[in-house]
Amino acid sequence: MKLSEIKAILPTLENVAFQTPDGSFVPEHFHVTEVGSIQKHFIDCGGTIRKEQVVNFQLWNANDFEHRLKPTKLLNIIQLSEEKLGIEDNEIEVEYQSDTIGKYDLGFNGTHFVLIPKTTACLASDACGIPAEKQKVQLTELGGSANACAPGSGCCN
Repeated sequence: MKLSEIKAILPTLENVAFQTPDGSFVPEHFHVTEVGSIQKHFIDCGGTIRKEQVVNFQLWNANDFEHRLKPTKLLNIIQLSEEKLGIEDNEIEVEYQSDTIGKYDLGFNGTHFVLIPKTTACLASDACGIPAEKQKVQLTELGGSANACAPGSGCCN
């Protein structure tokens, strides 16, 4: 989800809720402790120099159980971040504490936001020797007579 998308969704909501990948929800008393822009400048294993830029939200649970972040407050935080930091309309990455700091893509299911697990991947698989995944094929799809090796056909004698 891009920053412009969350900005369009927030005014339509009564509450801000984030669902984790296991189906549970980030506790209602969470805080958005950071909104920022993160740039990653790197070289992949194939030697290609790359740049990625995301808008980062950090969610944090405190012990102030009465706290509730309203959609308008989050929208104000986003707008202040855009103004003060020059944040652009990039994809949102959410940091949330699990066993370690988890990084998630952000989705929306029509009622609440969904944290989507991020995974690692090789960006240069053609250059670093990773074999292509073998195609799985049913033997019956290889052609020939449909009953060439049917029981009693004599093909295995």
